[in-house]
Amino acid sequence: MPIKIAILGDIVGTAGRQAATAAATTLRQQHGAHVILANAENAADGSGLTPTLYNKLKDAGIDGMTLGDHAFRKNQIYATLDTATDLIRPINLPSKARGKGVMHLQANDDQGKPCTIRVVTLIGQLFMNNMRGSDAFKAIDDLLAQPVPANTITIVEIHAEATSEKVAMGWHLNGKVACVFGTHTHVPTADHRLLPKPNAEDMSIPGQPWVGRGSTAYITDLGMTGPYDSVLGRRADRVVKHLTTSMPAAFDCAEGNPRARGILITADPNAGLATAIESIDLPA
Repeated sequence: MPIKIAILGDIVGTAGRQAATAAATTLRQQHGAHVILANAENAADGSGLTPTLYNKLKDAGIDGMTLGDHAFRKNQIYATLDTATDLIRPINLPSKARGKGVMHLQANDDQGKPCTIRVVTLIGQLFMNNMRGSDAFKAIDDLLAQPVPANTITIVEIHAEATSEKVAMGWHLNGKVACVFGTHTHVPTADHRLLPKPNAEDMSIPGQPWVGRGSTAYITDLGMTGPYDSVLGRRADRVVKHLTTSMPAAFDCAEGNPRARGILITADPNAGLATAIESIDLPA
């Protein structure tokens, strides 16, 4: 039986937490989601995550949380990063960085059959000034070379600024994982789809299109789970004032029109691949 996995974009501030909490209930009760994931790195006033907010999101029904370039903004979260099994930071960081880059969640389909959801986060290298990671492509290749139990579904987040880097990661992992999704820019893209399954013979011929049944669900950016009457989650008046005057302004989190944006994928645990993807846009 298939597994449904909901993935929410960057949770921003109080409005984002409210939207994520409401979405978790709706996704389970109305959409049949077995697992709910979310990027939570902007949950604490728009930058970082605290243990208190981590626990609140967990209690609200978020099964797994990822962090990006703001992973270490709140030093209170360091100990939680080291011990939690459902919270990760990018895997392609130096070995001495706190926390882990991969999580393994357990889920049961509607027939009670168990499977493992392996989630990994990568930090992009282009234009990411807050956090510099190593080669994301090598990091994920090294991880995928490791054996995994049967009935494992692998989900990959690429937290990056450049759309080209995200799209390239999708093609690089096409047919190897169930889903590749982008985060960080807070603007939802309209390119969610199942990538065509690569054919080994076709891939060896330059210029030959990849053909076959869809296998890897992809989207360039989930968008944010937060206040959409804003500039990327911040008060629009403050951002506009700064951009039109060059004078300092406090970029406080906005509150208007909180929404949860993301995707819902359906995956086959036996094949470890996706069979469907749809966008999520839920009001708080």
